[in-house]
Amino acid sequence: MDDIRQYLDSTYLKTAAQAGLTDAQNREVVRHVVTEAIEENFKLVMVRPDMVAMACEMVRQAGSPLYVGTVIDFPEGSGGLEAKRAEAAQAIKDGADELDFVVDYTAYKAGNLSKVEEEVGQCTRLALQRGRVIKWIIEVAALTAEEIKGLCGLVRGAVTANADVTDYGSVFIKSSTGFYQADGGKPNGATPESIKIMMECAAPLPVKAAGGVRSYDEAMAMINLGVKRIGTSSAKAIANGRPATEGY
Repeated sequence: MDDIRQYLDSTYLKTAAQAGLTDAQNREVVRHVVTEAIEENFKLVMVRPDMVAMACEMVRQAGSPLYVGTVIDFPEGSGGLEAKRAEAAQAIKDGADELDFVVDYTAYKAGNLSKVEEEVGQCTRLALQRGRVIKWIIEVAALTAEEIKGLCGLVRGAVTANADVTDYGSVFIKSSTGFYQADGGKPNGATPESIKIMMECAAPLPVKAAGGVRSYDEAMAMINLGVKRIGTSSAKAIANGRPATEGY
C-alpha cells in the first residue's frame, strides 16, 4: 500500500476552553500540530475555522504539499443552511482546501429529510464549484445501524443529484466528529461495524473514518475495510507505530 501518512488527516479541533488553555496557548498548540504535519508529510491538517488562515500561511511558507482542512457547523450540525454556507465561504476565503460539514443528524433522526437533503445538496455544489473537497460527517455514535444506512443513502443521493460523476471522489462520507458524548462508555467514533455499513451504503462516494482510531493496527484495519482517509489526533503515533496519547 501507499505510505500510511497519505491516509492521515492530522486533527486538532479543541477550543482553548476545551483544552484548558488560553487562546494564545491554544494557538501555539495548533502551530505545533501544523508544523508536525508538514514534517511528517501527512495528507492534511484539520483545524478549527479560526485557525485556517494561520495554518495556510505556515504551509505556504514551508512550501509544503500539505492540505489544510476545517470543520463546518461543528460539532452538532444544527446551525442551518445559511450558517453552513457562510462558514464555508469564509473558510474558502481563508484558504481551506477541504471542508468537513456536519450533517444535521438530529433533523434526520426527527424525520426532516428534506432539510438535510437541501443542506447537503447546496453545500456540496458550493464547495465543488470552488474546487474544494467536501466531507459529510454523519455522527455514527448518534445513529442506529439502520439510521447509518439511511443517512448514508440520503447523503449519497443528494450528492449524486448535485455533482458530476467526475466529482464523486471529492465528496466523502465521514463517520464522526470525535466530540459526541456517547452513553454508557460506548464508542463515540468510528468502529469496524459502523465503517462496514458505511462502505456498503456510501458507494460510489469515498469514506473517511474519524474518531477512535488511535493505533497503527486500528488505522490499517480501517484502510483494509476500504476507507480513503482517517481523521485522528494521534497521526504521528500511528505513522510511527507508537501508542497514542491523544483521545480523538
